[in-house]
Amino acid sequence: MTNPKPPPSPEPLTPTSEDAAPPSVLVFNASDPTGAGGVTGDVLSIASVGGHALPVVTGAYVRDTTRIFDFFALEEEAVTEQARAILEDAPVQVIKVGFAGSPENVSAIAELASDYSEVPLIAWMPDLSWWEEGQIDTYQDAVRELLLPQTTVLVGNHSTLWRWLLPDWTSDKSPSARDIAKAAAEMGVSYVLVTGIVLPDQFIENVLATPQTVMGSEKFERFDASFAGAGDTLAAALAALIGAGSDLSEATSEALSYLDRCLDAGFRPGMGAVVPDRLFWAQPEDDDAEDDESAAAPDLYEMPFNETKH
Repeated sequence: MTNPKPPPSPEPLTPTSEDAAPPSVLVFNASDPTGAGGVTGDVLSIASVGGHALPVVTGAYVRDTTRIFDFFALEEEAVTEQARAILEDAPVQVIKVGFAGSPENVSAIAELASDYSEVPLIAWMPDLSWWEEGQIDTYQDAVRELLLPQTTVLVGNHSTLWRWLLPDWTSDKSPSARDIAKAAAEMGVSYVLVTGIVLPDQFIENVLATPQTVMGSEKFERFDASFAGAGDTLAAALAALIGAGSDLSEATSEALSYLDRCLDAGFRPGMGAVVPDRLFWAQPEDDDAEDDESAAAPDLYEMPFNETKH
């Protein structure tokens, strides 16, 4: 299949080098001082798969690698002005929305997105269990009513999307990705990418689905670690790959493979969760390989997932 909402042809730009400019992804997300997720994770993930992030900050977490203590949202005017300034200057191929921080910011982002309805929008719904219940409900209601009608692909963990979109689910069997896609489609979402579906024998499945069909699935062995930032990494990589022109199924498969390798190379910067290494491909192989190839300078910066060059 092809990208459901093909990006418009950008206005001609004056290149800064002989290479074409990488696809630009307009990102809405919060500042995360751990570097696990938020705009930091988005920028690294998008750059790693060959894109260029245009990050708009929605607020700031107060957190460490163990837990989130608080969150300070920016006023919606600040979010709008950041986005309008860059949108009037640079064409974007895709929009990625992470944590908007408040219902008011969700409304502002939805209004901006409506002005660029031809641009695909990738929305990530994070786990908000650290927030108060009333805040969670108000925020998710705003996303459901204002942002989902403009969302091309909704990305989220199976349990998060289940609790949000199917709160009255009564079957003994957990909802499938198609069940979640049906609920999302009622709000206008074209596709869902449901992650973390628990399978036997320590495996998880990630499924791209519509209400009518499963378009693709990838199964991975579950890591024995607690990660922070995995969802932002996946959604950002998916957005960049779509912006580069990959069709949705191909972009999903590549983004999931990229995430798996980021997690496999993950590291623990503090005393809490493991952080994905979005630049795993830039690390030296090992000491033996370095010794064997000491006569030649290794190319540590080869882009692994697409042919966009910087």
